[in-house]
Amino acid sequence: MSQPSALQRGLLWALAWIERYRYLKFGIVGASGTVVNLAVLHFGHEYLFQSIEASYQKPYLSLALAITLATINNFTWNRLWTWSDRVKTLEAGEAQPVSLRLLGKEFGQYVTASGFGSALQYGLTLLLSGSMDYRLANIVAIVAASVSNFLANDRWTFRRD
Repeated sequence: MSQPSALQRGLLWALAWIERYRYLKFGIVGASGTVVNLAVLHFGHEYLFQSIEASYQKPYLSLALAITLATINNFTWNRLWTWSDRVKTLEAGEAQPVSLRLLGKEFGQYVTASGFGSALQYGLTLLLSGSMDYRLANIVAIVAASVSNFLANDRWTFRRD
């Protein structure tokens, strides 16, 4: 097998750099989602659902609400920024106005693709909150889930056509 040419090596390096850059954008969006997640988790656990969750000492309802709102935040910013070059339109050619059907399909794919990560985050947060503060447990779980979320959304929801 022949060695790649300098042009091919340069092209491969550029493609890898672009993908790393996309992952950085994904990370920034994820950081904003983490802020949303933690704020909602804290507000829900300490105030909104306090009378329900106080007896369990675990943030079941608050965590579900936090994950839901963070997912909506992340989908919105990933669609508008991270994968803006891959946003689909109903017809080829120039960009078309956003269709609710297409947006719903993309959101459904995003939620499905992120479902494993969300389940991992939920389970790890509950597991770890028995031995550490629930907020720290949630951060650890978010980091663990981020890689699977990026790969699933890069390869499916916002894949190259």
